[in-house]
Amino acid sequence: MTDRKDELAANLAKVERRIADACAAAGRARDEVTLIVVTKTYPASDVRILAELGVRHVAENRDQDAAPKAAACADLPLTWHFVGQLQTNKVRSVVGYADFVQSVDRSKLVTALSKEADRTGRELGCLLQVALDAGESARGERGGVAPGGIGELADLVAGAPGLRLDGLMTVAPLTGEYAGRELAAFERLVVLSTDLRRSHPAATMVSAGMSTDLEQAVAAGATHVRVGSAVLGVRPRLG
Repeated sequence: MTDRKDELAANLAKVERRIADACAAAGRARDEVTLIVVTKTYPASDVRILAELGVRHVAENRDQDAAPKAAACADLPLTWHFVGQLQTNKVRSVVGYADFVQSVDRSKLVTALSKEADRTGRELGCLLQVALDAGESARGERGGVAPGGIGELADLVAGAPGLRLDGLMTVAPLTGEYAGRELAAFERLVVLSTDLRRSHPAATMVSAGMSTDLEQAVAAGATHVRVGSAVLGVRPRLG
C-alpha cells in the first residue's frame, strides 16, 4: 500500500504542476481550476489513498462501479461527480451518492433526476453535457446536447425541483469540425457558457479537459478538469 501511495502522490504532484503551469501561462490563479480525479475502473482503496493525499473531488462514469465504491468511501470528505452517459433506470442509484451529474443531455433524464432528488430531499448539481460534434440540433456520438439545445434544457433543469443548474461540460470530440482541435473546442464551450450565464448567472462551472488535454482546457477557461490515467496510471480493471 505504501508503494501505491507513493505512486499516486508522485502522479498527483506531476498533474498539479501541469495545472499550475497552465494557469500561469494563461494568467489565471491556480485556485480558479478544480481537479477532479476520475477513478473509474480503480478500487475503493485507491480512492481512500487519494483522499489521504488531499483529493476532494472524484468522478465515475459507470454506476455499477460507482455505487459500491461510493458506499465503501462514505466516511470520506469527498464530492462525487457522475460523468458518464446515464440511463434513467440508474437514476435512483446515482442520486443516492452523486453530488453532481455532469452528463445531463435530455429532458427525460432531467425529469427522472428531479423526481428522485425531490423524493429524497437532495439538491443535485447538474451540468449540461454539450456535444460539439453534433451540429446545432443532433446528439453527439458520446452523448450530449447540441449547442442549439442548451437554452431549452438549461431552463428545464433550472425549474426542476431538487436540481441546481451549475454549468456546462464537454469531451473533446473525435469527429466533426473540432476533431483534433481541443483548444478550439474548449474555447467554444466557454463561449457557450458565457451565453448561458446571461440567463442563468449562477451556472459558472465549465468542465473540460482530461489527462491528455488539460492544458488546453485551462487555457480556454475551464473551471474543472477531469483527470484519470495521469493520476492513477494503468492498473487491472475491476471485474
